[in-house]
Amino acid sequence: MHHHEDPERLASFSDVLANELPGTWGSSHHPAKSQDALAELADRIWDLDLIAESLAAHPLRQAAILSRPDSAQLVVLDRHDERNGFLIAAVAPSGLPDEAYRGVPEPNGIAVTDDPFLAAEQVAGDLLARYDTALARVRHNALDDIVPSQPDRVVLTWQPDGSLAAAPVGETAGNVLAANGFVKDEQTGAYRLSGDDTYKQARSVRETGQQLRAHSIGTALQHPSGRIAPTATAPTASRASAARTR
Repeated sequence: MHHHEDPERLASFSDVLANELPGTWGSSHHPAKSQDALAELADRIWDLDLIAESLAAHPLRQAAILSRPDSAQLVVLDRHDERNGFLIAAVAPSGLPDEAYRGVPEPNGIAVTDDPFLAAEQVAGDLLARYDTALARVRHNALDDIVPSQPDRVVLTWQPDGSLAAAPVGETAGNVLAANGFVKDEQTGAYRLSGDDTYKQARSVRETGQQLRAHSIGTALQHPSGRIAPTATAPTASRASAARTR
């Protein structure tokens, strides 16, 4: 086996790198046998430069994923040249509409040394800053279809992935949303409720409405033009693909 495709080498490097990056990051390894996961990952690598060129010549045989609690992800790949380092790229978030990526430059990846401590400095000083900026922009763009809430009214908007979102709200409404499973995006201020469990989602919506009414705050369900919103009692929610435009 060529040392550039050594799984232990890649996994070890990524584990140390995750611990050295600012913030909290975890590391996981996708070996060659994880073909479906690698194919899905390759499609989400957010790059039109160095990493895209490498993938065109060398399809993924393995990869390591670095994940942050806010769903940000970086991918560590083998470097197929005379050097002993790695390639690191940003991973585009899933579940966002194509329109969210329009006008947002790709946070193209970088080549790093095989020293994880030096690589962490390279990532933190370059790629990570560009990635966080791009993430904030696409998440903000994704909120364009969310109807702004008013002080006495909270509007919940269906999203393409089946989740519900509310634009930034006041402290009282925000506390009610958070208590019922809505998660606040600290970068945009919006609140989102997962649609993975539609029964739980419907129950959260009902309880949210009741608690908001107790504070004299109304609620409304809204869906973007052209999308049929499922009812609160529906057993399933529709899912739309969110392949981004490159």
